Amino acid sequence: MKYFLHDTASFEDEKISELFINFGYEGLGLFYTLIEKMARQEKPIKTNVLKHQCKVGKRLEKCWDFMEEIDLISSNNGETFNKQLLNFAQKYQIKKEKNAKRISQWREKQAVTENVTHSERECNTPKVKKSKVNIYMPDIDEVIKYFLENGFKADAAKNAYKYYNESGWVDSNGKKVLNWKQKMRGVWFRDENKINTNNFSIPVN
Repeated sequence: MKYFLHDTASFEDEKISELFINFGYEGLGLFYTLIEKMARQEKPIKTNVLKHQCKVGKRLEKCWDFMEEIDLISSNNGETFNKQLLNFAQKYQIKKEKNAKRISQWREKQAVTENVTHSERECNTPKVKKSKVNIYMPDIDEVIKYFLENGFKADAAKNAYKYYNESGWVDSNGKKVLNWKQKMRGVWFRDENKINTNNFSIPVN
């Protein structure tokens, strides 16, 4: 996962408070570092590898044991994981596959529509003065990726792409879109299109 949702109130969680009381910010740092590494892999990680990467020495070994004791992390068969994060990763993968399928179906539908209306556009092609500037027009996947990387919804990206693609990448003023990323930031990066990052709580088992 490129990102995972993190509840801003997680510090109020009883287990997190216990970790902080016993090991301070050092304990919190180790825990959230482990969470990030596990989120990146989207699956359990070999315990010895994880400990080596996080440079877990004698003091941090005690912290590690304490986190396992209160069930912040779990180890089994030589691998370490966080139960809720593992569950979230599985749901994230399912959602990603569904989104990919929807995008594929949408692109197929667009291709069919273009083929059906192609002859009509060709017969009624207006005389337009060609620009000397080479304008790059992105595909739907590139637009969705740009929105997600900046914290905005994939649905907003689809709407934006559909709007400009159907208009021939001309904005509401009739001007050609020369820089599509700049246009997205200026028009479509609105608060209502932001991804909600307050619905994932760590750690609740």
